[in-house]
This record gives sequence, C-alpha cells and structure tokens, in this order.
Amino acid sequence: MLDIQSIAPTERYARAIAASKRIRWDIDNDVVRGRALDVTQKYLPDGLSLVEELPFLTAQERRFMSQIQGRTYANIFGLVERYINVKILELSRNHWFGDQVALEALVRFSEEELKHQEMFRRVEALAARAMPPGYRLMADPNDVARFVLGKSTWAVLGLTSHIEIFTQVHYKKSIESDPNLSPLWKDVFFRHWQEESQHAILDELEWRREDAKLTAAERDAAVDDLIALVAGVDGILRSQAQADAQYFLGAAERPFSFEERGAIEANVLKAYRWQYIVSGVQDGRFVGVLASLVTQPQLERISAALAPLM
Repeated sequence: MLDIQSIAPTERYARAIAASKRIRWDIDNDVVRGRALDVTQKYLPDGLSLVEELPFLTAQERRFMSQIQGRTYANIFGLVERYINVKILELSRNHWFGDQVALEALVRFSEEELKHQEMFRRVEALAARAMPPGYRLMADPNDVARFVLGKSTWAVLGLTSHIEIFTQVHYKKSIESDPNLSPLWKDVFFRHWQEESQHAILDELEWRREDAKLTAAERDAAVDDLIALVAGVDGILRSQAQADAQYFLGAAERPFSFEERGAIEANVLKAYRWQYIVSGVQDGRFVGVLASLVTQPQLERISAALAPLM
C-alpha cells in the first residue's frame, strides 16, 4: 500500500487539484435540482442523532428530532466554513511567490468553501419552509470566526483538520448507508463529502507546514489554543442543544414529564458532542497526525481537557 506521507507535498497538492476538477459540482444542477425537503423522512441518521436512546419518543417524534438535528448539522457546517475560508485565504499568501501548485489548490479550496456556505444557506431556507417556526441558530458565524481566528494558526488548522475528518467519518459510516434519509439531504452531504475529502488532505499539509515553523515554546502555547478552541466549540454546542431541545418540546403535540424533558435536553447535548467532538477525536487519522506533532505530555494535556466531553 502506498504511504501517503512518502509523496512529495507538491504532488499531494496536485492530486487535490486533479480531484477538485474531476468531482466539481453545481448546487442547482447536482444537489437541489428543484426539490424540497420531505418532512416524512429523516434528515440525520440514528447513529448521529442518538434518538434511539430516547425510547419514550414515538417514531414520528424521533423523525422530527432527526430533522431538527439535521438542520443544525447543516447550519453548523455553514458556520465553521466562514472561518475556514478566511484562514485558507490567509494561508494562500504563503504561496504567492512560491509553489503555484499549492496556491491553486488553496484557491480552489476557498472557492469550494464559499460554495458550501451558499449550499447550507439554501438548505436552511428549505428547512424553514418545511418545519414549524421557532428554530434558532444561536451562534453568529462572524463572531465565531473572530474568536477562532484569534488563536494561533497551528491550533486553527488542528481544529479544521478535525472537522473535515469527522465530516468524512459521518458520511461513510452513517449517512451513506441509511436508506431512510431524505434524498435531498443525503445528496447535500454526499457532495459536501466529495470536496471535504480533498480539503482534509490540504489541511494536513498546511498544518505540518505551520508546525515546522514553530519553536517548542510556540507549539506548547498552540496546544493551549487548541484546547481553548475545543472548549469554545463545546460552548456553542451547549447553547444550540438547549435551543434545539426547547424547539422540539415547543413543537411537540403532547406534554412530557419533567424527567423526559431533562432526558431530551441531555440527549441532544450528548448527540452534538458526539457529532462535533468525540467522533473526530476517536478517528485514527486525526489522532495520528496530532500525535506526530506534539509531545506525549502535550497529548495527555489535550486528552485530559477532552475527557469531560467524552
């Protein structure tokens, strides 16, 4: 089997360009195709929504919960791609007068992230038409971008690598194989997965490139920044989980007991932590890259910070 690390960086950038050209898609012609979201179908698989852990919900209620979480799933990706695009444009400056293959790869990366943001805005508009009023996205994309971009580039690339790797894990392990999902929603994340597969490669290349510039002290500070970013993500998830649980309860056609309401709120937060933190951290690819860049004590520091979220 070919060792990907044995391939020269320029060749890996070139391969990402070739893949970008080969799989290029259009929102209207290849994704939406004039369709609407069908509220008789799920938007998020049970393996991500964890709705099966709420046995007191009816089948209809579990489906509605999957739709709420699916709507948030699309919105969170649109949100994080705001900061990712800014960072990629910033990193492209490093290649302006150097490796033009790397520059093209990052410019394509940026263009695709802008397209993804537009696609997720379209998904939100479709969801708003199909679902009851009252849904709220709690975090502002620009505020999140400013917070994230205030941290070191090493930490930002680490977070980005994590996000784009778990995107692939979710699609291949949960979304692709579920026959009960909305075909439109499934197509959205198939196309997203196609391009994010290349972005994850570019993230790793740029992360390693940035890491090579750092002193030991700078890397240690960057580890603290990465921990702070994960804490920030968890803050977003806690706020959104509470809002989504309240939206579900407000739209429900029957009352729930105090214990059931608490279980619903706890389950949504557990699902969001699983989706956006745990599933990526547990993936061998991300952990392998991270472990190759940090010392064992630094890795243990990151693990200790993650432990309460796992």
